[in-house]
Amino acid sequence: MNETKLWLRKKIDRRLLLAGGLAAAGGTAIAAGTARGETGHTGHGAAVAPGGQEPPAHNAAHGAMITVGEVDDARNGFDPELLLSEWETGTVSTLPDGRTLRTFELTAEDKEIEIAPGIFFPAWTYNGRVPGPALRATEGERLRVVFKNGGSHPHSIHFHGIHAARMDGVPGAGLIGPGEEFVYEFDARPFGCHLYHCHALPLKRHIHKGMYGAFVIDPDPARHPDYEAVARSRLLGSPENAGWQEFVMVMNAFDTNFDNENEVYAANSIAHAYAKKPIRVVKDKPIRVYLINVVEFDPINSFHLHGNFFDYYNQGTTLTPTLRTVDLITQCQAERGILEFSFKEHEPGLYMFHAHQSEFTELGWVGMFDVVEAIS
Repeated sequence: MNETKLWLRKKIDRRLLLAGGLAAAGGTAIAAGTARGETGHTGHGAAVAPGGQEPPAHNAAHGAMITVGEVDDARNGFDPELLLSEWETGTVSTLPDGRTLRTFELTAEDKEIEIAPGIFFPAWTYNGRVPGPALRATEGERLRVVFKNGGSHPHSIHFHGIHAARMDGVPGAGLIGPGEEFVYEFDARPFGCHLYHCHALPLKRHIHKGMYGAFVIDPDPARHPDYEAVARSRLLGSPENAGWQEFVMVMNAFDTNFDNENEVYAANSIAHAYAKKPIRVVKDKPIRVYLINVVEFDPINSFHLHGNFFDYYNQGTTLTPTLRTVDLITQCQAERGILEFSFKEHEPGLYMFHAHQSEFTELGWVGMFDVVEAIS
């Protein structure tokens, strides 16, 4: 009986954490909003439904289960809206053999971040942000990653890709102590949607504390003549790629009391960020989402799109879909893939996306696409 009570108490605590933190940080704001009869943030402006009636505020869609108040993006040093399409392409030079050398710089840093209004987390970061910079390169390039450990613990970088053992960033191959520096160097292959993360022990803590990021390698169209058009559409900077609306979403979560259970869930770290400020997209332009799951302590995460279906490229290493016309996919930790879809046949409006684990949704992992005719 006591074990049952303890389990129930923990489940209740997880659901009340956000409300409790908000009460401490901004109870007055909550009370004031209730007194004014406010139902939630309306983002970019809700589309008017046929017949001239305004739809209900989207924050009320799941019984007003949403954080109240705003996270201080300036204090954090990163904005979840910008993280969606902010690619780090490094510094480009040419090697003696004519190949492209792309150099990145990553620095480990201990930093407290705000993950929901009034809720702070003692993170370990790459370049002061969680997730770390979204690295992007092209298949066949030589990559050089200069890693400096400015943190208080030994760290490393493990890249999901093909490389030598001495570049693997695991214990034995070399952990980088505080104040030390190491240079990773390898070829960009295979193309796809990958990730990088710290591989120091205990692994679950180094990853969970924030040491991870997206690592995307675009296909070289010249190497894929049978699918050249598709490859060009993925190649950052090409005219074909400019026709797409691309976003990177790193699904993550935070164990705020270090009991090996998460209390806050999100995409790109900030609970309910894309519910409060929906992602504006143009209905006639296709959408590509680079989706990565790094949630620790929960075996499976998921992505569900409302009112639409998508094609899915598991791990992004193919130029033809591995799943066609689906509206939900699941990913274990470190699994990733590319989603492609369009709202071309849809009316403008707010279209939800979220994890289909209801608890994850209630605790922050939910957002909206704000589909519009054009962006001025």
